[in-house]
Amino acid sequence: MTDMMRLIEPLIPALRRYARALLRNPADADDLVQDCLEHAVGRWHQRRADGDARTWLFAIVHNLAVTQMRRRARRGAHLPIEDTAEANLAVAPTQESGLRHRDLMSALDALPEEQRSVLLLVTVEGLSYAETADILAIPTGTVMSRLSRARDRMIQLMDGADGTVPAKRPLLRRVK
Repeated sequence: MTDMMRLIEPLIPALRRYARALLRNPADADDLVQDCLEHAVGRWHQRRADGDARTWLFAIVHNLAVTQMRRRARRGAHLPIEDTAEANLAVAPTQESGLRHRDLMSALDALPEEQRSVLLLVTVEGLSYAETADILAIPTGTVMSRLSRARDRMIQLMDGADGTVPAKRPLLRRVK
């Protein structure tokens, strides 16, 4: 039990961050991480001994989130008006950073789920392509392809491009 807690406990903040980025709702994200931890504890004996606990836990969170998002898509969106502050409904954000954040979140929401997951795991969580491929159960080349398309689409959406012409950006060089 102590071995399990030693491996799982330091990963909880990263799991919460990933879940919040996927679901956009702190309460739902916390519930998702709780479900993930329940699955992990209940199925700890099924984990590969030579496998990475981090990859395994992120895979559980990802699969649970996909299931939850599909369930929501079938049911439709539900936002209780009582939970929203009146000021949020009546006043638009005035600060530029708030607008930029909103645009970024809208652009992230506009990405297909496959691209969004790869983008979040690689750029926000700092996972390698191989770890991301293991979590999503896809080939590494697919991770690289989805990441490239996600980055290009995010640039187009943030620049206000219509998506028909790829955005022009400076070439990036790899520094070793």
